[in-house]
Amino acid sequence: MLQPEPTVGDTSWFTRDRFGLFIHWGLYALPARHEWVKHKEEIPDEVYEKYFKYFDPDLYDPGLWADAAAGAGMKYFVVTTKHHEGFCLWDSKLTEYKATNTPYGKDLLRPMVDAFRSRDLRVGFYHSLIDWHHPHYLVDPYIGPYRNAEDRAAMNEGRDQMKYADYLHGQTRELLTEFGDVDILWYDFSYPQRGPEGKGRDAWRSDELVKLVRELRPNIILNDRLDLPDTPGAWDMKTPEQFQPRRWVHVDGKPVVWEACQTFSGSWGYHRDEASWKSVEQLLLMLIDSVSKGGNLLLNVGPTGRGEFDERALDRLSGMGAWMKRHGRSIYGCTQAPAEFACPQDCRLTYNPTTRRMYIHVLAWPFRHLHLYGQAWADRVEYCQLLNDASEVRAKGLEQWQENLGGEAGEDEPSVTLSLPIRKPDNATIPVIEVFLKE
Repeated sequence: MLQPEPTVGDTSWFTRDRFGLFIHWGLYALPARHEWVKHKEEIPDEVYEKYFKYFDPDLYDPGLWADAAAGAGMKYFVVTTKHHEGFCLWDSKLTEYKATNTPYGKDLLRPMVDAFRSRDLRVGFYHSLIDWHHPHYLVDPYIGPYRNAEDRAAMNEGRDQMKYADYLHGQTRELLTEFGDVDILWYDFSYPQRGPEGKGRDAWRSDELVKLVRELRPNIILNDRLDLPDTPGAWDMKTPEQFQPRRWVHVDGKPVVWEACQTFSGSWGYHRDEASWKSVEQLLLMLIDSVSKGGNLLLNVGPTGRGEFDERALDRLSGMGAWMKRHGRSIYGCTQAPAEFACPQDCRLTYNPTTRRMYIHVLAWPFRHLHLYGQAWADRVEYCQLLNDASEVRAKGLEQWQENLGGEAGEDEPSVTLSLPIRKPDNATIPVIEVFLKE
């Protein structure tokens, strides 16, 4: 069975819990048309300043957020402490561009951390390496609102990227010393490949940054976006974004810890007019698909400018929670099935190596029979049941199956056949068959 090599950070809980909440929240909730709105619409600082002036999330109740995440079956969360716009959710001592200086006037991060911890969710911080607001951040033609070369040249006069790197390191120290035991640090992102003015490890002093993080929080899980792909201990997990890998993510031919980060729709921040929202079934399939390939799912919500999860997000979280209530044990503690077990048609397999139970997620409900092929199924199936209600699913071996049909076995006959109810279970968006395996 595939197993990643041990990481410097403690990923033991991470590969057990499997399902987390991403939160993208900042000033971009007010324009409500993508978290990259400053870049996409080339909005200069003096115009973007109006969102800072009017930011007042008066309906913010982090307890409700934590309840929604816990109710959905999520076990950890990662929040944008600072996105590319440079605005900080906490009362950082290193900047005035923070929530406490808006009309709201209070730290947004600390009560959020407390609320999620009180529901037994682990805490993760996203922190942008990019900063379109800091006075020493070198603006470039690739990522940011200033495309005009003359504007950039004028703005960069007197700027020192290393002073910005000092600020980045200082804020990292704040986040990892003032909020207790942070479990995940999720940096975003490097782009040296874009061109001569692109930014990577040198712009952030990434080697020093990793040392700082490991010194302050030795067990923290660190993601892979500091432009140090070949440096031992510089990352613990890979983070494919907005796509589902076709197999377990490998690096240098070896499986690694990984997490798919996905949105309900196309943007990460609150987008009022976006209409491409995924259904509960699609979202569950992404979760199942990730676990079936040995990975996690980090699913994003973009709260509104008044501090609420919008109704579309709450609807999806509620629907996922209803499924997770009855099917969570096909996700938690599970991973990719051993290679000798062939996946049935229109299904996904997850496997719990501790309990030795296989989970068959049935994506297209068949008519009465589900066929399992291969000697592994023939040798090891002991008992089967629908996971939603623990009702027995009868399993017949090849000889019994042929006896019922009155025919002889052919080479393409199934090793085991499961007899299913004609109707798909009403309370299972994606039905799951739990298979107890013999030792």
